[in-house]
Amino acid sequence: MAEYILSIDQGTTSSRSVLFDLDGKIKHIEQQEFNQYFPQDGFVEHKPDDIWQSVLSTLKAVMKHLNPGLDKVIALGITNQRETTIVWDRETGEPIYNAIVWQDRRTSKVCDRLKQAGKEELIREKTGLLIDPYFSATKINWILDNIPGAREKANNDQLLFGTVDTYLLWKLTDGKEHRTDATNASRTMLFNIHSQTWDEDLLSLFDIPENMLPEVMDSSDDFGICEPKYLGYEVPVLGIAGDQQAALFGQTCFQEGMAKSTYGTGCFIMVNTGKQALISKNRLLTTVAYRINGVTTYALEGSIFVAGAAIQWLRDGLRLIKRAGESEGLAMDTPLEHGVYMVPAFTGLGAPYWDPNARGAIFGLTRDTGIKEIVTAGLQSVCFQTKDLQKAMESDGVRPEVLRVDGGMVTNEWLMQFLSDILGATVDRSSVSETTALGVAYLAGLKAGVFSSLNTLEQNWHCDKRYNPKMTKIKRDELYFGWINSVRKVQS
Repeated sequence: MAEYILSIDQGTTSSRSVLFDLDGKIKHIEQQEFNQYFPQDGFVEHKPDDIWQSVLSTLKAVMKHLNPGLDKVIALGITNQRETTIVWDRETGEPIYNAIVWQDRRTSKVCDRLKQAGKEELIREKTGLLIDPYFSATKINWILDNIPGAREKANNDQLLFGTVDTYLLWKLTDGKEHRTDATNASRTMLFNIHSQTWDEDLLSLFDIPENMLPEVMDSSDDFGICEPKYLGYEVPVLGIAGDQQAALFGQTCFQEGMAKSTYGTGCFIMVNTGKQALISKNRLLTTVAYRINGVTTYALEGSIFVAGAAIQWLRDGLRLIKRAGESEGLAMDTPLEHGVYMVPAFTGLGAPYWDPNARGAIFGLTRDTGIKEIVTAGLQSVCFQTKDLQKAMESDGVRPEVLRVDGGMVTNEWLMQFLSDILGATVDRSSVSETTALGVAYLAGLKAGVFSSLNTLEQNWHCDKRYNPKMTKIKRDELYFGWINSVRKVQS
């Protein structure tokens, strides 16, 4: 009988189910998009049932490609959009409000008040995070304060909180398991990354009852059993990790100093810092990279809120292109120094600026400016934002010489070369495009005994294509200087 590992990759705009064989090779993928809701300026929401139904649909579609008598799924892994916050009724299982997405900015004023009250250092020391609406704590607080009866129910142990991984696990186990892993817990602004526990001081600060919170497990662990009605038979859930940590794991960045960058809706650079929770002096985040057998590995992370979403906006909002793939050809036909800069601060600026009130803008427009210049500026903005993070990491004493990249945007050859040029660094594209799903498959496979060690997994990584910088330092600095000037103009 052929055995497989199935990964749920629940993202910001779509859900995917990816089937891997025991060599880590993709057997089949199913994907389904779902709706985004923007009820007010800075508000970003999902309907939890849309998330669940999209996951369920892709799971069932993948299972149709297996022969029931000859093929079997032996383990399930879940990776997810992080920080997105769901609160639901413990008895009925019904969410009391929409999922508040990681990009949401509604709690900006709350965060400003916390900063003014001098709470940033306390939160930074305990969680490795900066005070920002990005994280789950202020989202939970908003739901409890704004939904009638919510706080009373929470105090009476009637409500549960979860990031998307926890919600999916709860659904797959029919409400038997309310758990998360250390990587997702580390993104809530409620979890002490040093003691690896929910923090009483932070729970008190945000007025959140501990009874709402899930049990925190290793990233490779026995999370529970997926009910047979979903996959046709019982399957253990053995791996959970937030999407960026899963991508780091899938890229086998197990050695201190190794780094990956994922280009999806947003962009996230993560560098492995080993057993040390290195505190950044340049407003990067300290986070849990993974926790295995009770041993925590840490990382420094830079978070960019808008990467692929910028191209999506050019396609769906401005309708300058019909398909995201058209952007590559337009960029190839455009000189690098076209003079246009797009700062896609649609939901504020992430690292290293952390300005939730900044808003997007396009600078340098002239009568000669056309669609191709604006689209190229959109692509370049992704690389310039990555450069911002690279410089912050350098200042913290960590400079990855090679960046392993993944995500939907990395198939764009022009973008990858410009990225290498503007960074002045080597960029390696993995031979497996689905490294996020692969990472959580590896975590599940480790627990299942399929993979014997991290060393075994390292042998699986292969480079699809290497990009080396060709641009002169003078030109690189000129282009980047124009970007820095544009960012200053949108900062609040």
